[in-house]
Amino acid sequence: MFKSLPFRRSVASPLLLTITATVTLAAASLATGCHAQVPPQGSVPAPGSAETLSPEMARRIAVTIRSKAQLPFNYDVKVAERKPGSMPGYDEVTVTLGEHGKPQRSMKFLLSTDGNTLAQMNTFDLPKDLRAVVTAGDRPARGGPEKAPVTVVVFDDLECPFCARMHAQMFPALTARYGDNVHIVYKDFPLTTIHPWATHAAVDAECLAAQSPAGYWNLVDYLHAHVDEMGLDPTAPVESGKEPQKTLPVALKQLDTQTLAEGARQKVDTAKLTACVNKQDETTVRVSMHEGDGLGVNGVPAIYINGEPIVGAVPIEFVFRAVDDALVGQGVKPPPPVPLPLMDAPAEASPASK
Repeated sequence: MFKSLPFRRSVASPLLLTITATVTLAAASLATGCHAQVPPQGSVPAPGSAETLSPEMARRIAVTIRSKAQLPFNYDVKVAERKPGSMPGYDEVTVTLGEHGKPQRSMKFLLSTDGNTLAQMNTFDLPKDLRAVVTAGDRPARGGPEKAPVTVVVFDDLECPFCARMHAQMFPALTARYGDNVHIVYKDFPLTTIHPWATHAAVDAECLAAQSPAGYWNLVDYLHAHVDEMGLDPTAPVESGKEPQKTLPVALKQLDTQTLAEGARQKVDTAKLTACVNKQDETTVRVSMHEGDGLGVNGVPAIYINGEPIVGAVPIEFVFRAVDDALVGQGVKPPPPVPLPLMDAPAEASPASK
């Protein structure tokens, strides 16, 4: 259906270490004659205190983590002191690990008070309302009303060809299937390093949105439909056998011209719109980008369906499934299945970073 653009910035892959089950440290005899020993009674740290682990215990923990996580030998695993934990029967141990000579990361482990069991558990705060994870705010909307059971928030780039394809294909399918049950808004997330006029386009659209939500959507429709034409000078000669050249100044002029023309059609305050377009204040756009950064958005289009993120090339049936699940979560029965619309296959994108 559509494919997200590559990452906006390069991110080093973190160490992925997940120990999903309790690791029992068997007190087996080793060739050297050493034995895993249960700490004598009274060796458990008193409430509120910390205890330095014996070298033997620290090594047992480190070797077990290295083995279970299949860490390469050039990774350091260092075990800190033992502290009282919040789970009955377990203390807390901090383990610092990472590739030797590079920045390390810390992880919390649970060590049973008898010293025989190591566990690693993650806890997550559940949002009270998933729809509050990403809100529509006062954005111009399409589809159902603000109180519709499902809100679809899209971080969009007006110069992005994949966003344009999604805009043309997926949202008509959503509104046709769900009608007023889906409230759709766009937020700005221009990929500035690879799309030179995207921020300017977002500012122009915001200027229009301030006076005419309908004009905003008309401009968004136009720019996504003509993304491949922006920057082309129709009066410039084209050499035989060569592609027409696009230039940024031409694209910026076209953006402003189209914005003002749409404003005139919507009968907005022309002087106010012109002043806004000329000023090119990026504050609103930057606020939207900052929100996307906080959510971990690094490519577009990025879609949130009642707070659930959908990233990458996802077939439309999975988008329908996400909306159906969101409706059920709001106590609304999803509409009956419909034949799936045909979606164009997107071209492959090349890696890029911001």
